[in-house]
Amino acid sequence: MNLHIALGVLFLSTCLLMLGCGSKEEANAQTDTTTQSSEVEDISDNTVIKITHTTNFPTIKAQTQAVYEELALNGSIIPDVSRTVAVNALAGGRIAEIHARLGDTVKKGQLLLKIHSPDLANAVAALKQAKADELLAKRYYDRNKFLYERGAVVAQKDLEAAEDVLTDAQATTENAITQVQLLNADPQHPSAFVELRAPISGVIVEQNIALGSAAKSLDATPNLFTIADLSQVWLVCDVYENFLAQVNVGDSARIRVNAYPDQQLQGKVVNIFSLLDPATRTAKARIELDNAQGLLKPGMFATAVFVSQTKASRVVAPAAAIFRLHDRDWVFFPLGGNKYRRAEVQTGATNPDGSLQIASGLQAGDEIVANALQLSAAAQLENPVALEDKDKGEQK
Repeated sequence: MNLHIALGVLFLSTCLLMLGCGSKEEANAQTDTTTQSSEVEDISDNTVIKITHTTNFPTIKAQTQAVYEELALNGSIIPDVSRTVAVNALAGGRIAEIHARLGDTVKKGQLLLKIHSPDLANAVAALKQAKADELLAKRYYDRNKFLYERGAVVAQKDLEAAEDVLTDAQATTENAITQVQLLNADPQHPSAFVELRAPISGVIVEQNIALGSAAKSLDATPNLFTIADLSQVWLVCDVYENFLAQVNVGDSARIRVNAYPDQQLQGKVVNIFSLLDPATRTAKARIELDNAQGLLKPGMFATAVFVSQTKASRVVAPAAAIFRLHDRDWVFFPLGGNKYRRAEVQTGATNPDGSLQIASGLQAGDEIVANALQLSAAAQLENPVALEDKDKGEQK
């Protein structure tokens, strides 16, 4: 009886020991699995880096600052349409002479071209005939008046009839003179050639005729010449639909043209077109620029930085706290100890003090590394995989 009890106790102890060992092994296995998973997670998160000497990398806090909002847009120089005049011929014909060409600077009244015009030739012929008829009518009237005044056999009604003929002839002559003048010809020196002269001083910005080509009358399209007074020009910029709320009439603009990168011009937005281009989803913003020196040429490309009239609160950070990698901007957040996390931010305009406006990715009060490029370089030495490749990035 005692033997059976002893065997039972021995069996029970063995089972408990095996269960204990199994639980311990499972616990150890679970601990190993958790540790391994944690290590894998740390390795897979390549935005987290470890730095040995963290005292070399002080941190700062992002601040808010009241700034004028800025928006950079591209545009081109065009003539001021209110200072642009189309030149057309009032008489059709063939181009006989050209005295000015595209790009020439002309003065008001300067001869541009001559047109041999059948219309003018007919008008000149009619004028000559009218003058001849008027001269004949004048002689007839003078003779009848002379005879009537000396009591010759001339009835008063005959004198009045001669006077009516003279009046009609004079009216015909006046009409013929007007017709010649309408065709840009001089009635005092009638000719079959129309002389086309510059209506204003300026630059010929368009030419659509050649020597010997035909010139139609007013219904002709396009114009023979277009002359623009370039003492004042327009800069027209394309404003995308999602930026329209940031641009207002009266906003100032800093302007640079590609031809003169070292010169900065100043202007103001005077008009924002009410129509939106359905193809590009842009509206036109117009800036008027003084061009007394003639430096600005139609067709030049320019960049305009629009500056708002009121200030807005924006998150800002020093330029040194931001570095560029893979065409994106990044900052480093301290995680405690010797760990830092790299995070992407969207930057905006550069403030006059050199700091950068942050559009997203950073809030006021967030703590970031003061010199991101220096930390990035150190990370490359200690964590070559942490930044995905061996490029060190580029400081803003």
